Amino acid sequence: MHPYVELAKKAVEEYVRDGKIIPPPEKLSPEMQKRAGIFVCLKKYGELRGCIGTFVPCEENIYKEIAKNAVSAATEDPRFRKVAENELRDIEYSVDVLSEPEKVEDLSGLDAKKYGIIVVKGFRKGLLLPDLEGVTGVEEQLRITKMKAGIAPDDRDIEIYRFTVERYK
Repeated sequence: MHPYVELAKKAVEEYVRDGKIIPPPEKLSPEMQKRAGIFVCLKKYGELRGCIGTFVPCEENIYKEIAKNAVSAATEDPRFRKVAENELRDIEYSVDVLSEPEKVEDLSGLDAKKYGIIVVKGFRKGLLLPDLEGVTGVEEQLRITKMKAGIAPDDRDIEIYRFTVERYK
């Protein structure tokens, strides 16, 4: 199991069982010291059970970003009830490390398999990760992301940003 996924699992289990956020070790590995936007997704029997993340880093390192977002995915995703202790053995974890978002001027610069997108209109923002099951193309990716942001599907007066992810399962 990749260290990022192991950390997400440990963070959720510790919080669900004991209500505690796991502290970082005294010495972090170089990969855990970096900063990046992180999404942590939980699945149970292949179905989404929680997914929370940040598209820009909010914590001082990847370790804290993963731990915080893992706990949030298990306890604060408004689409789901909190993960219960008896569910822990059935949860599968994935951790996505996001690249820095870059502005896209033309839809030809998008690819739903390769790039996640962020749409922005005023204070409204929506994000969709790349290569999601059931998302077949750029138009559908845009429609879903606008919907998440509360933007009308036919509104073309938006800013679009793309990013890549390194996905760990």
